[in-house]
Amino acid sequence: MSKERNSDDIRREIERRRTFAIISHPDAGKTTLTEKLLLYGGAVREAGAVRAQKAARHATSDWLELEKQRGISVSSSVLHFEFNDHRVNILDTPGHRDFSEDTYRTLMAADSAVMLIDAARGVEPQTRKLCEVCKLRKIPIFTFVNKMDRHGRDPLDIMAEIEDVLGMDVVPVNWPVGAGSDFRGIYDRLDRRLVTFAGGDHGTHRVDENIVEGEPGSEAIREAMGPFADDVLDGLELLEGAGAELDPEAVARGSQTPMFFGSALTNFGVHPFLQRFLEMAPGPVPRTSNGNVIDPTDHPFSGFVFKIQANMDPDHRDRVAFVRICSGRFLKGEQTSHMRTGKPIRLTNSTLLMGKDRSEIDEAFAGDVVGLFDPGIFRIGDTLSNEKDMHYAGIPIFAPESYMRVEVAGVQKRKALEKGIEQLVQEGVVQLFSDPEGGSASWILGAMGPLQFDVMRHRLKTEYGVDLTLSVLPYTMARWPQEGFDPEDFRYSERIRVVRDRDDNWALLAQSPWDFDRVLERNEDLVLAETPDPSLFESAV
Repeated sequence: MSKERNSDDIRREIERRRTFAIISHPDAGKTTLTEKLLLYGGAVREAGAVRAQKAARHATSDWLELEKQRGISVSSSVLHFEFNDHRVNILDTPGHRDFSEDTYRTLMAADSAVMLIDAARGVEPQTRKLCEVCKLRKIPIFTFVNKMDRHGRDPLDIMAEIEDVLGMDVVPVNWPVGAGSDFRGIYDRLDRRLVTFAGGDHGTHRVDENIVEGEPGSEAIREAMGPFADDVLDGLELLEGAGAELDPEAVARGSQTPMFFGSALTNFGVHPFLQRFLEMAPGPVPRTSNGNVIDPTDHPFSGFVFKIQANMDPDHRDRVAFVRICSGRFLKGEQTSHMRTGKPIRLTNSTLLMGKDRSEIDEAFAGDVVGLFDPGIFRIGDTLSNEKDMHYAGIPIFAPESYMRVEVAGVQKRKALEKGIEQLVQEGVVQLFSDPEGGSASWILGAMGPLQFDVMRHRLKTEYGVDLTLSVLPYTMARWPQEGFDPEDFRYSERIRVVRDRDDNWALLAQSPWDFDRVLERNEDLVLAETPDPSLFESAV
């Protein structure tokens, strides 16, 4: 067991935690940036590649076989390292919109977010959607403009687009020197220094940094910038004259975003970003339980489950619950309460997560994410606490946009099929619906997009030995009745299908918004919601 700690010691440990998620549109370089942060944090000696050659390493965060095959992230992962007396916890999220629900669940566990912007593409649809979620939850957003090693848009244009589209003031913390193949470095506006980089090893190792102190117009800085001096000075002069000043309170509210420039692929700008970001990003923030603010340092252990992952270790077919610690100190072997069931549980088999790798731990603190062995008692959104009547906001379920029927006829491994679907649904890979009287023979899977079904098929095949056959259904949306509902009213409907969700709630599946509009016109007392429990979304945001 770990040494005894006094309250000041616990407070110091909590305050040095930095837990953040990285959000972006697909192909903006999110997993590459994650890998480079691990490199500079000393968690890996050599950065892996997202689209690697056969002999090369894969990204640490992409550990599922399907992720390695396709070069995309399909599941959130947790990574950690120590840097400059900070304990850094990275919540790596899928970028593809088909997995946005997994990303949303992970954002519930973050204290801040790094928004990755492609220097050539600017603000893209998925980035906009995830940014709105962060703003609703008042998560501070830090912007990293990536791919400066390629010719892209003018930095001032990117600033203007973020302000217009996302509604946030943008304050560049540094400013790029050159672009594309001429990208040379950044000028740090806060420390008044120029940082230039020397490349090598195609970004697999740290790059050398050359630092020149001085004001932008000084002779030493101009000489170091070379032919880019005039352009950089023009940009900096405009920012000094017309740009907003950095306001930590505005950043905390989500109305202002600090901006950084760099190239995750070549490592240019990654180290300066990491240093400054950890200085500016918040530590573990207070959260709300039953309307009461829970300060992370003034309360004993509490946390909530935001993810469940089955078969992280294929040899043991285990299940791991990802728990974000919200307050106090986690101690292995300590007894706590499982609030949903009201039962006491002992915190045994606790691990620290690093992609698919795990190591046993004796203690952790608010801000950390620990993995708990799940014998089947945990659900996403569960609260664990050493205090009575602690209930953190549940994590809402969103309406799927794609639906498929499970074809069970001819399946030889029926028990394995049922077990696999049950466990993967509990993880949140897909949602499960069924006809009220049809049982497993009428299972319907719902997902945000078709890639989720690909993940389902792949994992059932590789982890449970079952070939899943699905047939496409015409539905594109679901609604949950809240009032005025009678299933008999829809018995003969051709475009509305009445089903039960996995919690036995009634749900309606429809082919278009027009179908629901028509239903509501004909049933004045009927009230429909986009989630099974709308109050969860309201309390979550």
